[in-house]
Amino acid sequence: MKIAATIARILLGIMFTIFGLNGFLHFIPMPPPPKGLAGEFSHALFASGYLYPIMALQLVSGLIFLSGRYVPLALTLIGPVIVNILLFHITMAPEGTVPGAVAAVLWAVVLYRHRTAFAGIFRK
Repeated sequence: MKIAATIARILLGIMFTIFGLNGFLHFIPMPPPPKGLAGEFSHALFASGYLYPIMALQLVSGLIFLSGRYVPLALTLIGPVIVNILLFHITMAPEGTVPGAVAAVLWAVVLYRHRTAFAGIFRK
């Protein structure tokens, strides 16, 4: 399990470092905006500047995952981002759910490895 968690941590680090950097440097071409409610929501996120803090969280979390230090902090920072990615795709753009689901599974594997760091929040 330790090897699987290390691989999952590195994959999360690569994934969120690349996509976090892409939010600022735009080196991966963006697909056309989705239609309907998903497009309106995406436009609001871009136009308001709301995505910049999200991209910063992704970048910081990705770098923490890659460093291997303070992994519980990275898990805590990126968890809500993954939830929002999943909720966006489940409710508005189901065709893009797979990458978010992969990130959630990798996150869960790393969380399981560091579960003792979170034991206190499950106590009465």
